[in-house]
Amino acid sequence: MPDWYDLATAVEIVESGNRVFVQGACATPTPLIEAIMARGASLRDVEFTHLHTYGPVPYTEERWRGHFSLRALFVGENVREAVNAGRGSYTPVFLSDVPALFEPGGTLPIDVALIQVSPPDRHGYCSLGPSVDVTRSAVDHARHVIALVNPHVPRTHGDSFVHLSQIERAVRWEGPLYEVEARTPNEMQSQIGRNVAELIEDGATLQMGIGAIPDAVLLALGDRHDLGVHSEMFSDGLLDLVERGVITGARKALDRGKIVASFVVGSRRLLDFIDDNPEVEMRPMDYTNSTHIIRQFEHMVAINSAIQVDLTGQVCAESIGTQLYSGVGGQVDFMRGAALSRRGRPIIALPSTTRAPRDLSPDACAMLEPVDGLISRIVPILDRGAAVTTTRAHVHYVVTEYGVAELHGLDLAERVRRLIAIAAPQFREGLERAARELHLLL
Repeated sequence: MPDWYDLATAVEIVESGNRVFVQGACATPTPLIEAIMARGASLRDVEFTHLHTYGPVPYTEERWRGHFSLRALFVGENVREAVNAGRGSYTPVFLSDVPALFEPGGTLPIDVALIQVSPPDRHGYCSLGPSVDVTRSAVDHARHVIALVNPHVPRTHGDSFVHLSQIERAVRWEGPLYEVEARTPNEMQSQIGRNVAELIEDGATLQMGIGAIPDAVLLALGDRHDLGVHSEMFSDGLLDLVERGVITGARKALDRGKIVASFVVGSRRLLDFIDDNPEVEMRPMDYTNSTHIIRQFEHMVAINSAIQVDLTGQVCAESIGTQLYSGVGGQVDFMRGAALSRRGRPIIALPSTTRAPRDLSPDACAMLEPVDGLISRIVPILDRGAAVTTTRAHVHYVVTEYGVAELHGLDLAERVRRLIAIAAPQFREGLERAARELHLLL
């Protein structure tokens, strides 16, 4: 049993030159970050690293240059401006690969892990709650572990348990976790959801993320039977289908009857749902995102988003031109795993248009001019500097509100025709003209 510490004393273990891992999502341990910043003047070259966190990120502020830095493994909203301004760096990496980076011999050894856990049970085990992801590896391999012990953290099953003997300094804390409320899909998003749902049969195992489109897909699945979940994460959109008996996991090849994910993001209702619920298993990302595991589900349906798709099927999901927006994430892990599944369906789902930014540069138009203030997200070529997250060889299905384009096994000209058919009507003529200029169509 570790001694109990106050915040200021607990973080005294952090030294100059350390790499500090921060647990993310709803469990981001903001009080520990703030305590480190309070002694920031005495520290130099402390590097924070994490996936998607919530809350303030003071270590990215210009005034702390030389004292603190950020190595982002995913570019969330709260660090996006700092990374693009050069006050933080980004490591492009598949999420399935991140746990190994923290292991002995890995490229990112962790000195101090900051986590937030549930109170210990009678056997001395706390739980990582809604965020096991890569935190499991960080806790197992960090030289020091500092934990907020908070009764608001749900106690989750799976690989979430941390014995008190692994925690060097524990701080009693009681405060709400970060919550994200779901938004009702609009008609365009609902139509995308209905189009995706046409590709999902009874007994399918689902992977999807957070947002209006994944929720719209779930809303369209009310008449299915025995759906399962094996996903990097899930949010509130899943709950109604579980309560209605649509999601049972009864036909899953692995973890039958279980909802498996590495982290969750959502409301207090979601956090209460996963609390001490044996139907939910939280597993690390080298399990949830393993292609070897994913391919074993017979009808694996992976639903991922994109910023742009070019006419040959290349997907950019992490940058807007040269500006970083998110990260590689788990998209390729699941796209490839689903493709290897016997009846798998890897799906990219996106709106056909988005509003044109005010500072739209000529290069950003990708050979198409805006129409009525909108730009097409299906483009002849990706924006200059845009990252190719998923190669065209990986892409099987692209879905917009205008339909489904199945691309696997097609040549470039056939891909072009199918993608133009699901683009917004006002851009189809321009897309065809650009395709001919690029010699993709004769």
